Amino acid sequence: MKISAAESKVMELLWTRSPRGSEDLIAELAPAEGWSEATIRTLIGRLVKKCAVGADPDGRRYSYRPLVVRADYVGAESERLIDRLFAGELTPLVANFTRNRPLTANDLAALKALIAELEDGDDDA
Repeated sequence: MKISAAESKVMELLWTRSPRGSEDLIAELAPAEGWSEATIRTLIGRLVKKCAVGADPDGRRYSYRPLVVRADYVGAESERLIDRLFAGELTPLVANFTRNRPLTANDLAALKALIAELEDGDDDA
């Protein structure tokens, strides 16, 4: 499922807290993004059509909730990025990021811990 950058702003709010009414989403997004009420309602409608967001009747209004788990979406988007820009190879992705944004000592420590964890996991197989 393809979610645009603008639609992802709506999704982030819903992943943070849901269900939420459109008025609540408008109240947060309009000032933060400079979007009109109509624009936000259009984004919500698109997400409902894509089955990324569920719309539950709540009186004369609707409450919206994500139907897509954030971790699943991030994983799928990450895979598409790696496939599209780096021919499915993870190492060139990491190398590109480190050239453009140097790693901090905390970044290096976290990566080393991740590698150690992954290597320990290989011993279990």
